[in-house]
Amino acid sequence: MKLLDRISQFAGNTFAVWVLLFAALAFFIPDGFTWIAPYISILLGIIMFGMGMTLSVDDFREVLKQPKNVAIGVLAQFTIMPLLAFGLAVAFKLPPEVAAGVILVGCCPGGTSSNVMTFLARGNVALSVAITSCTTLLAPFVTPALILLLASKWLPVSAGDMFLSVVKIVLIPIILGLVVKMLFRKQVEQSVKAMPLVSVIAIVAIVAAVVSGSQQKIAETGLLILLVVILHNSLGYMLGYLAARLLKLDYSDRKAIAIEVGMQNSGLGAALAAAHFSPLAAVPSAIFSVWHNISGSLLATWWSKKADK
Repeated sequence: MKLLDRISQFAGNTFAVWVLLFAALAFFIPDGFTWIAPYISILLGIIMFGMGMTLSVDDFREVLKQPKNVAIGVLAQFTIMPLLAFGLAVAFKLPPEVAAGVILVGCCPGGTSSNVMTFLARGNVALSVAITSCTTLLAPFVTPALILLLASKWLPVSAGDMFLSVVKIVLIPIILGLVVKMLFRKQVEQSVKAMPLVSVIAIVAIVAAVVSGSQQKIAETGLLILLVVILHNSLGYMLGYLAARLLKLDYSDRKAIAIEVGMQNSGLGAALAAAHFSPLAAVPSAIFSVWHNISGSLLATWWSKKADK
């Protein structure tokens, strides 16, 4: 079990490297990864099931302990990133499928990797976990509504179908994870340390599937999408931090909210895009998945060194 823990910890620490490596392999050898595409939703469901097993009552107590800070984080998540995505899609005159994909990833809740980056940055981890939990549970309602509002200019959006998709691949697996944890607490506590490894494998597989399925389109528009993703992510960090500062939150809370806003559940974005739009619409989520783990690690390292000084 100790060996598995070490492997899992190593996989979590080198997550961005594996995502980048397999994205490159999928681009140059697409036929080796296209078979994964039908399993994207299942893979994301496994990640959400693992998230459910790691949640505890204490995570939700934070909402009662610091309701103002959690509310600020949730509102920032569901306003800053969607509006930034819409603005960038208009400013860069993105093709319809790419624009929808950028907006989709902007409308997703925060990802669990933001909790790890907040820990490394010496931010308020409890606040980060509470915001991630709240935005994830609100996602079935908020994400489809935002996509309908902002992306229907480019492509037809079925908010009802998207709602059902998010319930199936996010809400139900999380609830099942919580139930399993309540019924088999000891076994879950022993196995939960392996979840980072499972999550890394699942996200890497999702990214590889999306890249392999859109290899030709990435070759044509990849640099433009990368530029938009970098701007989206960087502006998300900055505006999240500024919003928390303007509302007079303390330094550790500002760091938590900045990272929470800037980092998205890009796996969910890829799954929804592939299911409801097209493989090309999933490309921004795939590139976001690679980039936000690189940028998040760099930002967390900088804040950590600053805290040491």
